[in-house]
Amino acid sequence: MSPKQMGADLNLAWPTAEIAVMGPEAAVNIIYKRDLVAAPDPVARRKALVAEYTARFANPYVAAERGYVDDVIEPSQTRRELVRGLQLCLRKTVERPPRKHGNIPL
Repeated sequence: MSPKQMGADLNLAWPTAEIAVMGPEAAVNIIYKRDLVAAPDPVARRKALVAEYTARFANPYVAAERGYVDDVIEPSQTRRELVRGLQLCLRKTVERPPRKHGNIPL
């Protein structure tokens, strides 16, 4: 639910996850609008473009390669991986930044 860039400790995804800004159908409608209008069979062309877009951009394996997801797990392994992640967080320490100003005498 939260990306690594926002400070998440652990990001897991199932193989069926779609990790993208928008769904493949909406993205194809925007990106390939002219191509769909010019196609002799727009429905079949749209279906092919959605499949291609999903394979190239909206799957968890691409996100894992780029470091947005730590691991792609099977749904049956979810509980085990969540417990492991929570156990790792038990030992987590976050250092506070040093004070910027001391107490001044008044």
